[in-house]
Amino acid sequence: MRPHSRLVALGAVAALTATLASVPAAATKTISPAYLDARQPVERRVADLLSRMSLADKIGQMTQAERAQVAANPGRVTAWRLGSVLSGGGSVPAPNTPQAWVDMVNDLQRAALDTPLRIPLLYGIDAVHGHGNVHGATVFPHNVGLGSTRDPRLVDAVYRATAAEMRATGIPWDFAPCVCVSRDERWGRTYESFSENPGLVTRLGASAVDGLEQGGVVATVKHFGGDGDTEHGTGDSDYAIDQGVTVTSRPDLARINLVPYAAAVSEHGVQSVMPSFSSVDRTEDGVGNPVKVHADRDLITGTLKGEMGFDGFVISDWEAIHQLPSTEPADTAEPTAGQVRAGVLAGVDMFMEPSTAPQFQEHLRAEVEAGRVPVSRIDDAVRRILRVKFRIGLFENPYATLGEVGTPAHRALAREAVAASQVLLKNSDRLLPLRPGAKIYVAGRSADDIGNQAGGWTIDWQGRNGDVIPGTTVLDGIREVAPSTAVTFSADASAPIGASDVGVVVVGETPYAEGFGDVGSGVWTQGTEEQKEPKLLTLQPGDRAVVDKVCDAVAKCVVLIVSGRPQVITDQLGKIDALVASWLPGSEGAGVADVLFGRVPFTGRLSFSWPRSVSQVPVNIGDTTYQPLFPYGWGLRTAATPDVRDAAAARAEAGRAPGGWQQMFADAQLAEESGDAARASTLRQQIAG
Repeated sequence: MRPHSRLVALGAVAALTATLASVPAAATKTISPAYLDARQPVERRVADLLSRMSLADKIGQMTQAERAQVAANPGRVTAWRLGSVLSGGGSVPAPNTPQAWVDMVNDLQRAALDTPLRIPLLYGIDAVHGHGNVHGATVFPHNVGLGSTRDPRLVDAVYRATAAEMRATGIPWDFAPCVCVSRDERWGRTYESFSENPGLVTRLGASAVDGLEQGGVVATVKHFGGDGDTEHGTGDSDYAIDQGVTVTSRPDLARINLVPYAAAVSEHGVQSVMPSFSSVDRTEDGVGNPVKVHADRDLITGTLKGEMGFDGFVISDWEAIHQLPSTEPADTAEPTAGQVRAGVLAGVDMFMEPSTAPQFQEHLRAEVEAGRVPVSRIDDAVRRILRVKFRIGLFENPYATLGEVGTPAHRALAREAVAASQVLLKNSDRLLPLRPGAKIYVAGRSADDIGNQAGGWTIDWQGRNGDVIPGTTVLDGIREVAPSTAVTFSADASAPIGASDVGVVVVGETPYAEGFGDVGSGVWTQGTEEQKEPKLLTLQPGDRAVVDKVCDAVAKCVVLIVSGRPQVITDQLGKIDALVASWLPGSEGAGVADVLFGRVPFTGRLSFSWPRSVSQVPVNIGDTTYQPLFPYGWGLRTAATPDVRDAAAARAEAGRAPGGWQQMFADAQLAEESGDAARASTLRQQIAG
């Protein structure tokens, strides 16, 4: 994971020095203290190091600061004895190059190794769809698109490639994957979820964990608790739904929200878990008394660490304990002593305090010295953090070496993932795939906007539309894949449409991330003008106008929706001949063109139900009345030998399917995913007639 190097003891602990040369085998017998001996079991090394640590050392390991606080002054890492540093979304070195990242991480690591016990720090970042903070990195489809592939092998490969590009910039810890089960399309983080179905999230989330961990990066499953299932209108921080309240029974919480975490912990050995900003209101003790997950000892210590047997460490979200209830006066600076105490006692081990690390440390020391936080809880937290650092070989190889990002192999993998994620929702008269050589009129603001197709968590926290990263747009891909095709492009459809054979309209959402992406939340005022539009479940007025203008003028019309969630398009569906859910494909838009022209067949299937109307939202499999426009598992295929599934879809497309066919179609998909092929076939035959 790092260059071969070891720390060698040359006397008393205070006189330890580092060497980048490997220790000869004959000399390993003299290694002292035991925590520096790589031959020793991890638990012995942890116990030895813990026994040598002061309270300041321990509190330092529990503290994570943001790079903006320490990059220009690495001495703070030493003074605060930091266990970790992170980059928030959009927080990057200048220039934003792999070499600059490696240099920065190594500068901070040298400062960490200047502490008395020379404990290396662990650097973390949100690489949620590739290493998106780094310019030139491969940006993969967001999880909402990967969910439609239903391909654990592909998800593993995507996250393994992400790990490789992270390591190439010196970063060994990823705040991903998100294994939330998103149950409301109005939530701005829907695109970070693989599916509304806990079973699919569990399978693909496990593959993501495997890809990262086996790629040499510490994975973090997030956001533990009820993330994705919060009720609209309950959001915190002036958001409509994000950081809100999940109202649920204990059995439903376990069945819907917690099962992906249980699998990641017990079967895949994930080493880090991040709790949710949100709260859980358990119906067993009455509704109206929600508990913030970061203060929920029952969930973190009881369920996660106890019942699930998690032995890694829990990292808080960004300043999350600042949202915990406090008994201090209202004007007390956050975090308050009570907030620190509540988070530690709940079971949080490391605290993401981007700009308030010293205050956090001061409060925690006072709480321990006053006896309000037991030393045993501090030791448990530090033991968990050190365990992970020893497991990944950080003591032996603390420094980063430069590698490549955006390699041809990774971009080819991303293009494959893009093609596999495309879901063909409608295909009248088998319009798709398009024939090369046709005259095509391409329109829509997302046809040639790589920022729109990458979405949030790309270079900036909320993302940014425009020419922000290297790669190919959908328009680039069309021109590459079908060079003999005559293409006219006009983003707003102002150019004459003429006698084009086919219109291809690419519309959808502008980038957003948590909070500001909620339908009903305020706008991201620091974004571009396009990003300031209110978030909707329908197409924006300008997008609707382009669809109408093009589809009314051409003989055949294809509409591609580039978005982080389903978009209600029912009222325009009649004039659309072929409709594709393109999701947020990332940097390799040519993968969209691959399926448009049949170089790769359409195989994607919806991992989210596609609503018929705004008033129908939220709509999920298992609803008492389930009648979405397109059900879970829907996705027309091309270049495939027709089977009963295709026959069922054809009858539904023709409007001749029996009542309740949406539920039967979704149930058939669930049966197939659970391995019950016979039941899946029976249900599809009932639809096909």
